[in-house]
Amino acid sequence: MARTPAVTRESIPEDQRATFDEFVQGRGEIPATGPGSVLLYAPAVAKYGLEMARYLRTDTSLSPQVRELAMLVAARERDCQFIWNAHAVAARRVGLRDDIIDNLRDKKELANLSPAESAVVSYGREFFRTHRVSKATFDAALAEFGVLGLTELTNLMGCYAMLAFNVNAFGVELPAQRIEETLPI
Repeated sequence: MARTPAVTRESIPEDQRATFDEFVQGRGEIPATGPGSVLLYAPAVAKYGLEMARYLRTDTSLSPQVRELAMLVAARERDCQFIWNAHAVAARRVGLRDDIIDNLRDKKELANLSPAESAVVSYGREFFRTHRVSKATFDAALAEFGVLGLTELTNLMGCYAMLAFNVNAFGVELPAQRIEETLPI
């Protein structure tokens, strides 16, 4: 159950309502669920944070498969049911193998990964688990994606960790209609 009531224009401080209005006008509605439903309590955070998430999710030099895998690694490592649910479907849609998605969800061995997939998983897991990335892991990801791609990958995972923190902290519920199995946590 969500820990706060749904955000409304009236629940926002008056000096932030113009940004709230701009955000809602751009979206066409007040988000009822997901990260936007939380971040909109701080309209400028929603405006800039979700724009960054959109950019990293759709417009980077990374392939759609790499981007979705990075979001899944962040969701899994942060035990975020909401982001997992949204992006497992998207990952399947862009061609990420079912066994990778299912084994990542269930914390099973990931076999037969491509060099790009291996670089994403190793880089993300190592950082989320140790708060650092070893030289070997960094160098492998750098060789795979270049400086631009690795910078984008790092920020994509960090951005989705931030979104997961908000969704988990505020108790955002999964949609009633979902396809994906929940994370075993």
